[in-house]
Amino acid sequence: MYYYSYNKYLRERFGEKVRRISLNAGFACPNRDGTISTEGCVFCNEFGFSVGPQKTVSLKGQIEAGLAGGKKKFGNNKFIAYFQNGAGTNAGAKDLKTAYDVIKDYPEIVGLSISTRPDCIDEEKLDMIAGFLTDYDVWIEYGVQTVHNKTLKNINRGHAFLESFNAINLAASRGIKVCAHVILGLPGETPKDMMRTADEVASLEVSGIKLHVLHVLRNTKLAEMYNKGSVDLLRREEYVKIVCSFLEKMKTPCVIMRLVSDAWENYLIAPDWIKNKQLVMHEIEKEFARRGTRQGCLRN
Repeated sequence: MYYYSYNKYLRERFGEKVRRISLNAGFACPNRDGTISTEGCVFCNEFGFSVGPQKTVSLKGQIEAGLAGGKKKFGNNKFIAYFQNGAGTNAGAKDLKTAYDVIKDYPEIVGLSISTRPDCIDEEKLDMIAGFLTDYDVWIEYGVQTVHNKTLKNINRGHAFLESFNAINLAASRGIKVCAHVILGLPGETPKDMMRTADEVASLEVSGIKLHVLHVLRNTKLAEMYNKGSVDLLRREEYVKIVCSFLEKMKTPCVIMRLVSDAWENYLIAPDWIKNKQLVMHEIEKEFARRGTRQGCLRN
């Protein structure tokens, strides 16, 4: 294998295939609720990629439906509770613990994964999350996106790279595994800029990485920019080469949790090629074979 996949990590960790259950605890994003901004990131439409962006079912109801579906359809026996929607740490530590504690009623759940922004974390919250380490495989996923502050400002991210740097170090120092989300092909960024992001992220205490290609969803600022012709998107061939170059810089123990973006087809405007993820993954492997390289070859 040319990279250390999430599936391989989970099988090594638990001895079998493990399935995630996406959960919505009702936590808002401060970049949309007015705390930072009401506009959000230019690329974001939560309806375009998440399950149940409107919280209408209790956490227990969501978990039980996920367990039942995973067992019946896929035959899974072990699961990870994935707090996906909004910013999963955008509340006080006590309220967060109340939400996360729901997983303790379900012995099938072996992992806790929390997706959030680096500016929605503090030491009290991380200390509380670290309390789950004894019984669960605990991950916190930060939307880093890029190390370039100019780009972060242009996409209305609402924080600088320093917040990501500090949040990663604070979580890792407590033994919490950190996954960094990175978007390739952001407006104005060159392949050289993306490799700078790879170098910076690889130098941090990051246990996993999720790669996304910039894609356009309906009802976003990015869609307006794209329709005006002011945004260039990566072609599949370009993306494949950039991903391979990016992974060559990642340490071998770093888990590659995602290689390309997900989006609901009825919200996706472009690029059309991300609808065929298996083809993209196959082409990434072909490119690694052509180069004779693999993850970490430029780092280890």
